Amino acid sequence: MESVLDDRDRAKLDDGDDGAFYDSPRLVTHADDAFLARLTELYASVLEPGDRVFDAMGSWVSHLPDDDYDRVIVHGLNAAELERNDRADESFVQDFNRSQSLPLADDAFDAVCCALSAQYLQHPAAVFREFARVLAPEGVVVVSFTNRMFPTKAVRAWRAATMDGRADLVAEYCRAAGLRVVETVRDRPGEDPFYAVVAERAEGR
Repeated sequence: MESVLDDRDRAKLDDGDDGAFYDSPRLVTHADDAFLARLTELYASVLEPGDRVFDAMGSWVSHLPDDDYDRVIVHGLNAAELERNDRADESFVQDFNRSQSLPLADDAFDAVCCALSAQYLQHPAAVFREFARVLAPEGVVVVSFTNRMFPTKAVRAWRAATMDGRADLVAEYCRAAGLRVVETVRDRPGEDPFYAVVAERAEGR
């Protein structure tokens, strides 16, 4: 299967254990308030009340609109952060750079959200294939990012790319997983640039 990133592109400045790096909870947001408001606005445009939502690579806040969803499952790397997430019906800890297989059923979610975290994936095509697997027909994937990151933990391909180049990378991750990119959002609602790639499950998966 296509890997998208070669060994050089997936290299990190700090190749130590990611779980150890995220061992202490960080109860902060990783973008400014305008970015987060724009993200909630984007979610509101693609989600509907009653949807089943998987918030991948999340933490103590999911930035979802104040709607009632059937269920929200949040994944992350720090259990203490996930326990603080008041939108999570369930949560689990998993290091995607060690294991890409999700403990989730096929066709189980109407939306997969991944905010401010795609830069850390060393095997993005495999992870996005799992996103596509758990996505229901007509479901959407929303991947958002800005120019902030933990640079020692971001992969080389991301560090070396422009913001538009990072959007191209995310689109490539989606296509490698059989997802169809339907929108790329480029905005600057505040100090932090707002970028998001919206994809949907392709017909015939």
